[in-house]
Amino acid sequence: MLIGVPKEIKTHEYRVGLTPASVRELTAHGHHVLIESNAGHAIGLDDDHFVKAGASIVPDAAEVFGAADMVIKVKEPQPAECAMLRPGQLLFTYLHLAPDPAQARALIASGCTAVAYETVTDSRGGLPLLSPMSEVAGRMAIQAGAHCLEMEQGGRGMLLGGVPGVPAARVVILGGGVVGTNAARMAMGLEAHVTVIDKSLNRLKELDQQFGAMLNTIYATRDALEEFVLGADLVVGAVLVPGAAAPKLVTAAMVQAMKRGSVLVDVAIDQGGCFETSRPTTHAAPTYVVDEVIHYCVANMPGAVARTSTFALNNATLPFALALADKGWRRALAEDPHLAAGLNVHQGHITYKAVADDLGLPYLAAADALQE
Repeated sequence: MLIGVPKEIKTHEYRVGLTPASVRELTAHGHHVLIESNAGHAIGLDDDHFVKAGASIVPDAAEVFGAADMVIKVKEPQPAECAMLRPGQLLFTYLHLAPDPAQARALIASGCTAVAYETVTDSRGGLPLLSPMSEVAGRMAIQAGAHCLEMEQGGRGMLLGGVPGVPAARVVILGGGVVGTNAARMAMGLEAHVTVIDKSLNRLKELDQQFGAMLNTIYATRDALEEFVLGADLVVGAVLVPGAAAPKLVTAAMVQAMKRGSVLVDVAIDQGGCFETSRPTTHAAPTYVVDEVIHYCVANMPGAVARTSTFALNNATLPFALALADKGWRRALAEDPHLAAGLNVHQGHITYKAVADDLGLPYLAAADALQE
C-alpha cells in the first residue's frame, strides 16, 4: 500500500502522523511511504531521518493526497485537505466530528473512508488511540491551569500548592477517566487540594484505592457540581462520551458565580466542551475571559509538547496502521471489531451512530458499510 503523511497545517500543530521508526516498520512490511517535506522538522524529525527509514520525500501535500491509498495524520483534516480527499481513499486520524458539522459534510462529499483514532476501542472497553493524548492533555491541563492562575495571566495570583501557612489552591476535576486521572496525579504532585467528580461509583472507588486520602472523590450530582465548582480555583473539564458531543456540566450561571480570577481548563473542547461558556482557542491565543473567569480551551493541547505527543501517539497507532496497510481497510475492519469501531465516514455516509445523532445526519451502520 502507498501511505502518505502530510505536514499538519492546523494553527500551532507540530505533531506528525508517522515517526521514522513507524515508517521503517511499514516499509519492512512491503509498503511505500510518502512524507511531505519538513513534516516533522519542528520536532527534530528531519527529512533525512525519514529517508533513512525508507520513506520518499515529496514537496507538498497535494502530491501526498494525490498518490496515497491511505493518508495518516494527527489532527482532523482542514478544509483544504478535505478538498484533496477522494473516493476509495482511506483517512486514518483524529476526527472529532460531533461538534464539527462542516468537517463532517466535507468528508461525506469527498467519498473517502475515514477511521477516527478517538473511537477505536480495545477489549477492556478503553480507547487505546485516544488514551496517550488524554494522558498528555490531563497532565498539561494542570500545567496550563497553574500558569493561568498567575496574576499576569489574569488569574487569582495563587500558587497551586500554596506554601506553609497559606492554603493550597482548590482543583476540581470533572471526570475520572484517563484525562482526569492524569490531571489529578499532576495536581496532587504539586500539593494542591484535589477533588474528582464522576458519575461512576466504581471509578471513584478505583481512584480512592489508587490515591487514598490525598484525593477527594465525589459522586456527580447537580448539587455537587455547583458546590465544588463555585468553590474551586481551578476546574478541569475531563468528561468524555466516545464520539459524541461532551455534556455541558458547568452552566453559564455557574461560571458567573465563580470566584474572580478562577480558571477553567476544558480538555473536552475537541468534542464541543463541557462548559457552556467554552469555545475553541489555539496555542497562539489560548485564553479568554468570561465573567472574570479565565478560560483555557485549546483544541490541540498535546501539540504544545509535540515531540512527546508524536512518539506516544505512534506507539498506539502503529499496530492499527500496519493492520490497515497489510490487510486493506475492509478486511482489517471485518476481522477486528475494535478497529471497526473507528469507522466514522464511508463513501458519503456517517457510520458512527453518536456522530450521526449529534449532527442530525443519516446513519449507516459500520457492519453494513463493510458489506458494500
